[in-house]
Amino acid sequence: MTVEELDGRPDIHLHAGGQGIWQARMAAALGAEVTVCATFGGETGQALRHLIEPELRVQAIDVSARNGSYVHDRRDGSRTEVVRMAADPLTRHELDDLYEAILLAGLRAGVAVLGGPLDDGVVPDSLYERLTADLTSNGCKVVVDLSGSRLDAACEGGPTVIKVSDEEVPKDEPLGKAAARLADSGAEIVVISRAEHPSLAYFDGQAYLVESPGLVPVDTWGGGDSMTAALAYGLAADLPWDAALRLAGAAGAINVTRHGLGTGSGHAVRELSERVRLTPCVKEEDR
Repeated sequence: MTVEELDGRPDIHLHAGGQGIWQARMAAALGAEVTVCATFGGETGQALRHLIEPELRVQAIDVSARNGSYVHDRRDGSRTEVVRMAADPLTRHELDDLYEAILLAGLRAGVAVLGGPLDDGVVPDSLYERLTADLTSNGCKVVVDLSGSRLDAACEGGPTVIKVSDEEVPKDEPLGKAAARLADSGAEIVVISRAEHPSLAYFDGQAYLVESPGLVPVDTWGGGDSMTAALAYGLAADLPWDAALRLAGAAGAINVTRHGLGTGSGHAVRELSERVRLTPCVKEEDR
């Protein structure tokens, strides 16, 4: 739930949120056929499911664990968290049902995006390693957009694409070297997003800056997730990596100009992608 201001009055919005939803929304806008695999439980789960199903195809797993929720106040132009309720951990049988749903949906689609819940402890890290390994070994291309120990676990499974925030990189490690290190997991491409700064991409042994047109941001939340969605779409559409990266840079740029997270039209993203530049990194700090 987000509180905005409209003509001096509170304007309350209720949305389906979370990394997976934002990624799915942008991928669908680009033209991908997307299936969201997710668990739904409690009052928050009921509301969430009703919000998602008119918009996206959903593989729903009914659980006893409640979905998380939060209230953000944006009336001053920035996000202030008023209250947040963490999601409940899933039981062993609920985890089995979720794993099965993601595995089968990923194998059918040929491309799977693995994102993480907002809260720790909802699913074990080992789920990401097993899913990544089982999907890739059976011909599915896996895109991971994770952090911390979840990212480490997924890398053990050998993903196709790794997209991370620069906050996941040690402060004393050059981004290019960090990207090359992550690529050692077997990933074909690694993308490190840097908020308002150009993202860094690493593929075929070379690091590049992904320079998008400078646009005034309304909300930076969801920009990285929109990039992930475009990379997944590029995989599904068999685009060369340079074209997929331009699409990703444009998707992230469009997203931050909008109040809705993971939103933007496919037409706008494609047109803006023509203005995205890929520049080989030559500075030591970028290597």
